[in-house]
Amino acid sequence: MSLAAEAGLTEEFVTGLAERAAEAEELRRLPADTLTAYRESGLAGLLLPARYGGRQAEFGQILDPIRRMAHGCASSAWTLGFYTLHNWMLALFGEQAQDEVFADGPVLCPAPLAPTGRGMPDGDGIRLSGRWSWATGVADADWIMVGAICGTDDAPYPALVLLPAADITVEDVWHTSGMRATGSNDVVIDGAWVPQHRLVRVVDIYSGTAPGADLHDGSAYRWPMVPALAMVAAMPALGAAERVADLFAQRLSERVLAYSGAAQKNQPAAQIRLGDARVRLRALHGLLDDTVGRLQTAVDAGERIGRGVRADARAAAAHIVHESRAVIADLLEASGASVHFLANPMQRAKRDVDIICGHVVFDYDVARELSGALEAGVKISPIAMI
Repeated sequence: MSLAAEAGLTEEFVTGLAERAAEAEELRRLPADTLTAYRESGLAGLLLPARYGGRQAEFGQILDPIRRMAHGCASSAWTLGFYTLHNWMLALFGEQAQDEVFADGPVLCPAPLAPTGRGMPDGDGIRLSGRWSWATGVADADWIMVGAICGTDDAPYPALVLLPAADITVEDVWHTSGMRATGSNDVVIDGAWVPQHRLVRVVDIYSGTAPGADLHDGSAYRWPMVPALAMVAAMPALGAAERVADLFAQRLSERVLAYSGAAQKNQPAAQIRLGDARVRLRALHGLLDDTVGRLQTAVDAGERIGRGVRADARAAAAHIVHESRAVIADLLEASGASVHFLANPMQRAKRDVDIICGHVVFDYDVARELSGALEAGVKISPIAMI
């Protein structure tokens, strides 16, 4: 049985995502049937702690299901993957916050993490205001996590802040060329009071030393956040590239070229494109396995995962995304104009992965610079996203 199947992901589930992909894109959010299938699959509880009824799986087990979901719809895979990841992130908060948020099991909790809000001390908590972009899946949120600068003006600190969805206003701004089904709209919060126990400091989240980790005996909760986020976010791109390669192979077996009447499968150039795509995708799987294995080995050994290792993981994830994008572009270049009709899933995959490449964690130059700088012993910013 594959890891995806063990995690509750069936072929029927992936087929359903593919069948609803056009509807999801038109709606600019996940269809109700997709959310129902997700809840019934058990994927939402994959990384949920056992004490709250979850599977408490090893962290790496989240990756294969997300990659496979992208064979149906990359936008849906991105959204559902982050819903699953964010239940893991919630397990890093303190016990009181976890008891509240997991009272009824796993939740749908978007998490725009950029610290674009301000939390000022107010009694035993903070008064939070701000505006956040990129709130994937916010239309169906139960709770939300946001990044904010908290504390007094002379002693500020970045933190993640947890609120019920009833405390936010959603601004409909998500009119994009790709990743439309993610519904990544803006969120506005105006003076919401948040108790102190629903805050966790970013320095602890980044390093894998958050307070919630001590509550659970699973190794997943000791993973550092940026490598975890980067690996999860890379999977829809890799899965989409695999799906495009499958579709190209099918198309190659059937396509007759206009004007010449020649079967494209007999063209060496087309054969080379397919063979090249397959070996490049296999190489990405090797990089993925090596990166995840390196992190898991350190976690299992109880080692502190240093900035260099974390930067290398971010660079690996960025390479997976950018190479997946290049594979898709190469195959579409040899597929003819008709693949760009909106009904064709190949063009949707390209648009989705183009948008994924724009995510800040996949800034290819920055990711490689951080990795190289740390290996060379060059000082980097203490708040660099690693």
